[in-house]
Order: sequence, then C-alpha cells, then structure tokens
Amino acid sequence: MSSTEQEGFSAAEKAAMKERAAEVRAPKKRMTKAEKAEQARREVEEKIASFEGNDKVLAEKLHRIVTSTAPGLEPKTWYGMPAYALDGKILCFMQDAKKFGTRYLTFGFNDVAQLDEGTLWPTSFAITALDEQLEEKLAALVAKAVGR
Repeated sequence: MSSTEQEGFSAAEKAAMKERAAEVRAPKKRMTKAEKAEQARREVEEKIASFEGNDKVLAEKLHRIVTSTAPGLEPKTWYGMPAYALDGKILCFMQDAKKFGTRYLTFGFNDVAQLDEGTLWPTSFAITALDEQLEEKLAALVAKAVGR
C-alpha cells in the first residue's frame, strides 16, 4: 500500500466511534421519560454550544428549525453529534466541519426519513450559510422527513 492510500479510520472517525460506544454503554439511570428527554436535549444543546464560529451559529439555527418543525422528534447525541430520533431511530443529524476536517457543516437524513422522490433524492446537505428562504426549505424537508 502506498503512503498516499488511507490505512483504516481517521482519528476523527475513531473518536466518533468511541463517542457512539460511550452513548450506547452509558448507565441507564432511573429517570422518568420526561427526565430522560430533558437530559438528552441538554446534551444536544451542550454539543452545539461546543461548536465554533459559523458552525455554532448554523447548528443553533438548525436545532431551532428541527425542534419547531417537528417537536415530536427526540434530540439525542449520535456518534457524538447532535441528532433527532423518531420512534427511537435517528432521523436527522448534524456534523460540524472541525470534527471531520471538512470545510462545511453537514445536515443529513437517515433512511427512516420519508424523503423518497422517485429513484434518486439527496440525504445530506453541506451548509455554509442560512437565509430565510433556505431555513424554510430545510423546515419543509424536516416536515416531509417525518411524514407531514
């Protein structure tokens, strides 16, 4: 294998896998459903607060869009990133640019999202800025993803 070929997972990917393993192994405290939901919401907001610069601003807007458009989604961390679940399955998620060394924040949907449109449709979006029109477009995507 040449030195230009990738050998396994990057440090960021390994860190994300470790974060996911910790999320799965986290001790299950005796809490009410409401307490668990509140704790998960706080963890998502803390993760967003840890983002830097423009990614933080964008993530705050995305969080507002998702939670106001689909208040029934459960905020939770997923691979150490903010995510939102429907019936326990991750529907959509964010990834900040810094974590994976990319030049943009990503907002993506998993296969439980009802975005099907023919035989080809986008499931991940690179975001560098959001204006009112794009916020409305994302809100419509979130609504469609949850089946509204």
